[in-house]
Amino acid sequence: MSQNTAATHAARTVIELREKIINGQLTGGTRLFEVPLAEELQISRTPLRDAMSRLTEEGLLERLKNGGFVVRTFTMDDVVDAIELRGVLEGTAARLAAERGARQDLQSRMDHLVSELDDCFGESRDTVDFERYSELNAEFHQVLASLSGSDMVKREVERVCRLPFASPSAFLPDRSDIVAFRRSLQVAQEQHRAIAAAIAAREGSRAEHLAREHARTARRNLDYVLRQEASLRDQVPSLAIVTN
Repeated sequence: MSQNTAATHAARTVIELREKIINGQLTGGTRLFEVPLAEELQISRTPLRDAMSRLTEEGLLERLKNGGFVVRTFTMDDVVDAIELRGVLEGTAARLAAERGARQDLQSRMDHLVSELDDCFGESRDTVDFERYSELNAEFHQVLASLSGSDMVKREVERVCRLPFASPSAFLPDRSDIVAFRRSLQVAQEQHRAIAAAIAAREGSRAEHLAREHARTARRNLDYVLRQEASLRDQVPSLAIVTN
Protein backbone atom coordinates (compact mmCIF):
# COMPACT_ATOMS: atom_id res chain seq x y z
CA MET A 1 0.00 0.00 0.00
CA SER A 2 1.40 3.41 -0.97
CA GLN A 3 1.86 6.16 1.61
CA ASN A 4 -0.87 8.28 -0.02
CA THR A 5 -3.31 5.36 -0.05
CA ALA A 6 -2.64 4.61 3.61
CA ALA A 7 -3.22 8.26 4.50
CA THR A 8 -6.50 8.26 2.57
CA HIS A 9 -7.66 5.10 4.35
CA ALA A 10 -6.68 6.56 7.72
CA ALA A 11 -8.62 9.78 7.00
CA ARG A 12 -11.69 7.80 5.98
CA THR A 13 -11.41 5.68 9.11
CA VAL A 14 -11.14 8.77 11.33
CA ILE A 15 -14.46 9.98 9.91
CA GLU A 16 -16.15 6.60 10.33
CA LEU A 17 -14.95 6.06 13.90
CA ARG A 18 -15.76 9.63 14.91
CA GLU A 19 -19.28 9.15 13.56
CA LYS A 20 -19.70 5.90 15.50
CA ILE A 21 -18.65 7.63 18.71
CA ILE A 22 -20.80 10.71 18.14
CA ASN A 23 -23.82 8.55 17.25
CA GLY A 24 -23.39 6.47 20.39
CA GLN A 25 -22.55 3.25 18.53
CA LEU A 26 -19.26 3.15 20.42
CA THR A 27 -20.05 4.15 23.99
CA GLY A 28 -17.67 5.53 26.59
CA GLY A 29 -15.34 2.88 28.00
CA THR A 30 -15.53 0.63 24.92
CA ARG A 31 -12.19 -1.08 24.22
CA LEU A 32 -11.29 -1.02 20.53
CA PHE A 33 -9.77 -4.28 19.35
CA GLU A 34 -7.72 -3.85 16.20
CA VAL A 35 -8.38 -7.12 14.39
CA PRO A 36 -12.21 -7.20 14.51
CA LEU A 37 -12.41 -3.44 13.98
CA ALA A 38 -10.08 -3.60 10.97
CA GLU A 39 -12.23 -6.37 9.51
CA GLU A 40 -15.44 -4.42 10.16
CA LEU A 41 -14.07 -1.28 8.52
CA GLN A 42 -12.31 -3.25 5.78
CA ILE A 43 -8.98 -1.58 6.43
CA SER A 44 -5.50 -2.80 7.35
CA ARG A 45 -4.27 -2.37 10.90
CA THR A 46 -1.61 0.29 10.16
CA PRO A 47 -3.98 3.02 8.90
CA LEU A 48 -6.44 1.97 11.63
CA ARG A 49 -3.79 2.68 14.28
CA ASP A 50 -3.08 6.03 12.61
CA ALA A 51 -6.78 6.87 12.70
CA MET A 52 -7.10 5.95 16.38
CA SER A 53 -4.01 8.03 17.20
CA ARG A 54 -5.64 11.04 15.51
CA LEU A 55 -8.86 10.53 17.47
CA THR A 56 -6.75 10.35 20.64
CA GLU A 57 -5.34 13.78 19.76
CA GLU A 58 -8.91 15.03 19.27
CA GLY A 59 -9.78 13.75 22.74
CA LEU A 60 -12.32 11.10 21.75
CA LEU A 61 -10.09 8.11 22.50
CA GLU A 62 -7.57 7.29 25.21
CA ARG A 63 -4.43 5.21 24.77
CA LEU A 64 -4.21 2.40 27.32
CA LYS A 65 -0.98 1.88 29.25
CA ASN A 66 -0.75 -1.74 28.14
CA GLY A 67 -1.47 -0.84 24.51
CA GLY A 68 -4.64 -0.33 22.54
CA PHE A 69 -7.34 2.32 22.69
CA VAL A 70 -10.60 2.92 24.54
CA VAL A 71 -13.45 5.33 23.85
CA ARG A 72 -13.06 8.16 26.32
CA THR A 73 -15.76 8.81 28.90
CA PHE A 74 -16.52 12.43 29.75
CA THR A 75 -17.92 13.89 32.94
CA MET A 76 -20.47 16.69 33.00
CA ASP A 77 -17.67 19.03 34.05
CA ASP A 78 -15.79 18.03 30.88
CA VAL A 79 -18.86 18.87 28.81
CA VAL A 80 -19.30 22.28 30.41
CA ASP A 81 -15.59 23.05 30.03
CA ALA A 82 -15.62 22.07 26.35
CA ILE A 83 -18.60 24.33 25.67
CA GLU A 84 -16.88 27.18 27.52
CA LEU A 85 -13.67 26.59 25.56
CA ARG A 86 -15.54 26.76 22.25
CA GLY A 87 -17.05 30.04 23.36
CA VAL A 88 -13.65 31.47 24.21
CA LEU A 89 -12.13 30.37 20.90
CA GLU A 90 -15.04 31.50 18.74
CA GLY A 91 -15.17 34.76 20.68
CA THR A 92 -11.51 35.28 19.88
CA ALA A 93 -12.15 34.46 16.22
CA ALA A 94 -14.99 37.00 16.06
CA ARG A 95 -12.93 39.71 17.77
CA LEU A 96 -9.94 39.18 15.47
CA ALA A 97 -12.23 39.24 12.42
CA ALA A 98 -13.67 42.58 13.52
CA GLU A 99 -10.38 44.14 14.56
CA ARG A 100 -8.35 42.97 11.58
CA GLY A 101 -11.10 43.42 9.05
CA ALA A 102 -12.82 40.40 7.55
CA ARG A 103 -12.13 39.22 4.02
CA GLN A 104 -14.93 40.53 1.86
CA ASP A 105 -15.73 37.16 0.31
CA LEU A 106 -16.03 35.52 3.73
CA GLN A 107 -18.09 38.39 5.13
CA SER A 108 -20.42 38.14 2.13
CA ARG A 109 -20.70 34.39 2.64
CA MET A 110 -21.58 34.90 6.32
CA ASP A 111 -24.25 37.45 5.44
CA HIS A 112 -25.68 35.06 2.85
CA LEU A 113 -25.72 32.23 5.39
CA VAL A 114 -27.66 34.41 7.83
CA SER A 115 -30.25 35.02 5.11
CA GLU A 116 -30.45 31.32 4.28
CA LEU A 117 -30.84 30.46 7.96
CA ASP A 118 -33.75 32.89 8.14
CA ASP A 119 -35.43 30.93 5.37
CA CYS A 120 -35.34 27.78 7.53
CA PHE A 121 -38.12 29.24 9.67
CA GLY A 122 -41.74 29.24 8.56
CA GLU A 123 -43.63 32.51 8.19
CA SER A 124 -45.13 32.10 11.66
CA ARG A 125 -41.73 31.06 13.07
CA ASP A 126 -43.49 28.01 14.54
CA THR A 127 -41.84 25.54 12.18
CA VAL A 128 -38.17 24.92 11.43
CA ASP A 129 -36.43 22.98 8.68
CA PHE A 130 -34.08 21.47 11.23
CA GLU A 131 -31.94 19.45 8.81
CA ARG A 132 -31.25 22.47 6.61
CA TYR A 133 -30.72 24.70 9.65
CA SER A 134 -28.17 22.26 11.05
CA GLU A 135 -26.18 22.20 7.79
CA LEU A 136 -26.15 25.98 7.42
CA ASN A 137 -25.36 26.46 11.10
CA ALA A 138 -22.29 24.24 10.80
CA GLU A 139 -21.09 26.26 7.81
CA PHE A 140 -21.70 29.56 9.63
CA HIS A 141 -19.33 28.45 12.39
CA GLN A 142 -16.75 27.25 9.88
CA VAL A 143 -16.82 30.65 8.20
CA LEU A 144 -16.58 32.38 11.59
CA ALA A 145 -13.38 30.46 12.36
CA SER A 146 -11.95 31.39 8.96
CA LEU A 147 -12.85 35.06 9.37
CA SER A 148 -10.32 35.36 12.18
CA GLY A 149 -7.52 35.40 9.64
CA SER A 150 -5.55 33.15 11.99
CA ASP A 151 -4.76 29.58 10.96
CA MET A 152 -4.00 28.75 14.59
CA VAL A 153 -7.34 30.02 15.89
CA LYS A 154 -9.18 28.35 13.02
CA ARG A 155 -7.45 25.02 13.72
CA GLU A 156 -8.24 25.13 17.44
CA VAL A 157 -11.89 26.08 16.85
CA GLU A 158 -12.26 23.16 14.46
CA ARG A 159 -10.58 20.81 16.93
CA VAL A 160 -12.85 21.63 19.86
CA CYS A 161 -15.93 21.53 17.60
CA ARG A 162 -15.15 17.90 16.80
CA LEU A 163 -16.12 16.97 20.34
CA PRO A 164 -19.75 15.87 20.01
CA PHE A 165 -21.03 17.98 22.89
CA ALA A 166 -19.11 21.11 21.87
CA SER A 167 -20.20 21.19 18.23
CA PRO A 168 -22.49 24.04 17.13
CA SER A 169 -25.47 21.67 16.93
CA ALA A 170 -24.77 19.82 20.16
CA PHE A 171 -27.70 18.65 22.26
CA LEU A 172 -30.32 19.41 19.65
CA PRO A 173 -32.58 16.41 18.98
CA ASP A 174 -33.22 15.74 15.30
CA ARG A 175 -36.78 17.01 15.50
CA SER A 176 -38.21 20.52 15.53
CA ASP A 177 -41.65 20.02 17.10
CA ILE A 178 -40.45 20.86 20.60
CA VAL A 179 -41.34 24.41 21.56
CA ALA A 180 -38.26 24.96 23.76
CA PHE A 181 -35.89 23.97 20.97
CA ARG A 182 -37.69 26.09 18.38
CA ARG A 183 -37.22 29.07 20.68
CA SER A 184 -33.58 28.13 21.16
CA LEU A 185 -33.01 28.13 17.39
CA GLN A 186 -34.75 31.50 17.02
CA VAL A 187 -32.52 33.05 19.69
CA ALA A 188 -29.45 31.48 18.10
CA GLN A 189 -30.42 32.94 14.74
CA GLU A 190 -30.76 36.41 16.23
CA GLN A 191 -27.25 35.94 17.61
CA HIS A 192 -25.94 34.86 14.19
CA ARG A 193 -27.27 38.08 12.72
CA ALA A 194 -25.78 40.19 15.53
CA ILE A 195 -22.35 38.51 15.26
CA ALA A 196 -22.20 39.13 11.50
CA ALA A 197 -23.22 42.76 12.00
CA ALA A 198 -20.66 43.37 14.76
CA ILE A 199 -17.85 41.94 12.63
CA ALA A 200 -18.88 44.06 9.65
CA ALA A 201 -18.98 47.15 11.89
CA ARG A 202 -15.48 46.39 13.24
CA GLU A 203 -16.84 46.12 16.80
CA GLY A 204 -14.38 43.66 18.27
CA SER A 205 -15.50 43.56 21.90
CA ARG A 206 -19.17 43.26 20.95
CA ALA A 207 -18.45 40.51 18.42
CA GLU A 208 -16.46 38.57 21.03
CA HIS A 209 -19.18 38.88 23.66
CA LEU A 210 -21.90 37.78 21.25
CA ALA A 211 -19.94 34.76 20.04
CA ARG A 212 -19.19 33.63 23.59
CA GLU A 213 -22.83 33.99 24.60
CA HIS A 214 -23.91 32.17 21.46
CA ALA A 215 -21.80 29.12 22.37
CA ARG A 216 -23.66 28.85 25.68
CA THR A 217 -26.79 27.85 23.76
CA ALA A 218 -25.42 24.30 23.87
CA ARG A 219 -25.22 24.50 27.66
CA ARG A 220 -28.83 25.66 27.95
CA ASN A 221 -29.99 22.87 25.62
CA LEU A 222 -28.04 20.34 27.66
CA ASP A 223 -29.67 21.54 30.88
CA TYR A 224 -33.09 21.26 29.23
CA VAL A 225 -32.46 17.68 28.10
CA LEU A 226 -31.08 16.53 31.44
CA ARG A 227 -33.31 18.40 33.88
CA GLN A 228 -36.61 19.21 32.21
CA GLU A 229 -37.11 16.73 29.39
CA ALA A 230 -35.11 13.62 30.27
CA SER A 231 -37.10 11.58 27.72
CA LEU A 232 -35.10 13.40 25.02
CA ARG A 233 -31.80 11.97 26.22
CA ASP A 234 -32.08 8.96 23.89
CA GLN A 235 -32.39 11.39 20.96
CA VAL A 236 -28.96 12.85 21.77
CA PRO A 237 -26.66 9.85 21.14
CA SER A 238 -23.46 11.71 22.02
CA LEU A 239 -24.55 11.64 25.66
CA ALA A 240 -23.59 7.96 25.61
CA ILE A 241 -19.98 8.97 26.31
CA VAL A 242 -20.99 11.30 29.16
CA THR A 243 -21.27 10.09 32.75
CA ASN A 244 -23.48 11.89 35.24
